[in-house]
Amino acid sequence: MKRYIILRVGKAVLTIWAVYTLVFFLTRVTGDPIEWLTLAGASDSAKEILRTNLGLDMPLWQQYIKSFVGLFTGDTGMSYYYARSVSDLFAERMIPTISLGSIVLGLTIVIGIPLGVLAAVKHNTLLDRITMSSAVVGSTLPNFILGILLIFIFSLKLRILPSGGTPQHFLMPVIALSVGPIANVARLTRSSLLDVIGQEHLDCARAKGMREWKVVLKHGLRNALIPVITILGAQLSAMIGGSVVVETVFAWPGIGTLIVSSAQQRDFPVVVFGVLVISASVTFVNLLVDL
Repeated sequence: MKRYIILRVGKAVLTIWAVYTLVFFLTRVTGDPIEWLTLAGASDSAKEILRTNLGLDMPLWQQYIKSFVGLFTGDTGMSYYYARSVSDLFAERMIPTISLGSIVLGLTIVIGIPLGVLAAVKHNTLLDRITMSSAVVGSTLPNFILGILLIFIFSLKLRILPSGGTPQHFLMPVIALSVGPIANVARLTRSSLLDVIGQEHLDCARAKGMREWKVVLKHGLRNALIPVITILGAQLSAMIGGSVVVETVFAWPGIGTLIVSSAQQRDFPVVVFGVLVISASVTFVNLLVDL
C-alpha cells in the first residue's frame, strides 16, 4: 500500500510538472506581449526597456528556470497587464470560483443521488423513464452551450434573469455547471442501486419485516454509493475545468475569466500559473479518489 501511494503521488507530481512545462513553452509561441502592452507607434527603445523590465530579454531557458524556481520560493511572478503579483490576483478571484463550485457540488449530491434512488425504486415506470431520459440529455449537453441557451432564453427573450451584475447572477452559472454532474450521478446511482437491490442480504432484511424504503436507504444505498463517490471525484475534476468556459460565458469574476482574458492579452505568468492551479486541483482530486 505504501509503495502504491508513493508511486501515485510521484505520477501526480510528474503530471503537474509536465503540464506546467508544456504550457510555459506553448504560451511563448502565441506572440510577443510587448506588442500588446505598448501603444501603436511606440519606439523600439521603449519596447526594449519594457522587455528588460519584464525579464523577456533573457533566453527562454533562463525564464523557465526563474519561473519554476520561483514557485518553490513563493514568487509567482508579476502580471504583465495588471502589474501586480500573480498570487494576489488569484487570491482575489479564488473565492468566487470556490463559491460557485461548492454550490454546484452540493446540488449534485443533494439532487443527483435522490433522483437516482427514486429512479431505481420506481424501476421501469414512467417516472424512471422520464428521469433517465432527462439525465441522458443533461449529461450529453456541453455546459457552455447550455449557458448560452440560458442567457438567450432567460436574459434576452424572457428578461427574467440577469446575465451579470446582480446577486441573481449566480443562478444561471450554477444551472449550467450543475446539469451535467447531476445527470451523471443520478444515472450511476440508479444503475448501482439496481445491482444491489436484488442481493440476498436485502431479501433477508425484507424477510425480517423491514420496510422497503428502509431496506433501500439503510442497506442498499450504503453499498451502492461506493462507485458514486468515485464518479463524484471525476465530476469535480470536470467542474474545475468546465468552470473556465462557463465563467467566461457569464463574465463570472473567477479564475476562469482571469485565465481567458490573460490569454488574450498574452499575460504569460497569469496563464501559466492559472493552468498550474487547475491541473494541480484536478490531479489532487483524482489522486484522492484513487487512494
